[in-house]
Amino acid sequence: MRFLVTNRALGPQVLFLGAALALSGCDKPLDLDFRGAIGGGLNTADAARAATAKRPAPDDRGVISYPNYQVAVARRGDTLSSVAARVGLDAKALASYNGVAPADPLREGEIVALPRRVAEPSPATGSPTTGPIQPPDVDITTLAGTAIDRAGSQRVETTSLAPATQASKPAAAAKEPKIARGLEPQRHKVQRGETAYTVARLYNVSVRSLAEWNGLGPDFAIREGQFLLIPVAEATAPKTAAKKSEPETVAPGTGSPTPVPPSATKPLPAEKTAPLATQKAEDSKPAANLGKTQTKASTGSGRLAYPVTGKIIRDYSKGKNEGIDIAASSGTAIGAADAGTVAYITKTTEDVQIIVVKHASDLTTVYANVDNIAVKKGDTVKRGQKIAQIPGGKSAYVHFEVRKGFDSTDPMGYLQ
Repeated sequence: MRFLVTNRALGPQVLFLGAALALSGCDKPLDLDFRGAIGGGLNTADAARAATAKRPAPDDRGVISYPNYQVAVARRGDTLSSVAARVGLDAKALASYNGVAPADPLREGEIVALPRRVAEPSPATGSPTTGPIQPPDVDITTLAGTAIDRAGSQRVETTSLAPATQASKPAAAAKEPKIARGLEPQRHKVQRGETAYTVARLYNVSVRSLAEWNGLGPDFAIREGQFLLIPVAEATAPKTAAKKSEPETVAPGTGSPTPVPPSATKPLPAEKTAPLATQKAEDSKPAANLGKTQTKASTGSGRLAYPVTGKIIRDYSKGKNEGIDIAASSGTAIGAADAGTVAYITKTTEDVQIIVVKHASDLTTVYANVDNIAVKKGDTVKRGQKIAQIPGGKSAYVHFEVRKGFDSTDPMGYLQ
C-alpha cells in the first residue's frame, strides 16, 4: 500500500466527524472537511455540499481525453504495466510519471496520468464521441439577448433574413461525429505532506467528490507525485426572473359582494374550556435532560463498549452531530470500543486530535477531542484498552462516532 497522511476514515470506512465538537448546540449542517474551528462550530458544509458533476465515462481502453491532457482509469486487477499495454505506452515511462513501480497494483477506478497523448477516443476505441472533451457550446442567443439588454435606450436595428432552404444545408452534417462537451478539470500534483483533505480545502471541493473522481481508496490515501483531477462544479440551468403580470384594474364596487358574518344573524356557541388542573399529568412532564444520561462502564455487553464513563452531553443527530459527546473528568482514560486496529491518527487545523479504529464487520469508530494518545497507527487494540485521555480545560469530553461503511450511525444502537 502507498500512503501519505489522509483524514478520511480508514480501513473500508470513511471518516466524517460531526458538525461540531463543542458543548454548545449547533444547527448548522455537517462539516465534512475539518475547515472550521472546533470550539465554535466546525463547518465547511457550504464547500462540502457544493454539487460536482460526475467524472466522464472512459472509452474501452479506459482513456478520458481532455484538450490539454489525457488520463486512464484503472480496472480491477490492473497494474501500471497492464494499463500501459492497453493504451500503448511504455510501462516504465508511465510508472515514472505517476511515481509508482510498473508492477504496483492499482485500485479499481484509480486515475493514471498519461505522460503523452495516445490515440483520441473514437467509435473505434468504444467511445460514442470523437476527440477530446471540448468546452460547452456558447449560447449565442443568450449572448445576443444580453447585449441588446445592455444597449438600453440605444437604437438597435435588426434585419430579417430569408429562411434557409433545405438545399443550403450540408448533406454530410448529419454524419458529423459527435463531440463530448464538458469542463476540463484542473490537475493537482500531490506534494510531500499533503493529504486528501488539504487538497480538497485548497480547491474548495468535498473530499468525497475528490475521492470519487480519482478512485481513492476508502482511507483516502494519496501519494507524493500523484496527479489528482479536481472535480468540476455541476452545471445548473440559469435562473430567469419570472415576468410580473400587471394587476387587473377593477372599478370600485364591482367586485364580489361582501359575505355576511355568521355572528350577525346567529350568536356564537358558548365557549367550553377545561380548567388547567384537569390536564393530563404527562403534559406537564419536563423535557428529558440529556446531561443526566450516564454512560455504562466500558465492559458493557453491547456490540461496542462506551469509550468512557460519563454524561452524554450531546446526542447523535444525522447531518448535525454524527456521533455523541461524552463528558468526563480531565485525564480519564479513553478505551477502545472494541478490538480492532488503529487505522489513523490525525488532527484538525485547530489541533483537535482524532483517532480512528477499524473493527470487524465493516465497522469503524472515531474518537475526537482526545489528549495523550497512547497508541500509534497500525497498533492492534483490545476492547477497553486505553488509547488516549480526556483533555483538560473546558473541553473535557470525547466526541465518539460509529461508522458502518461510508455512513455514520447512531452509536447508541451499538452501545445499549
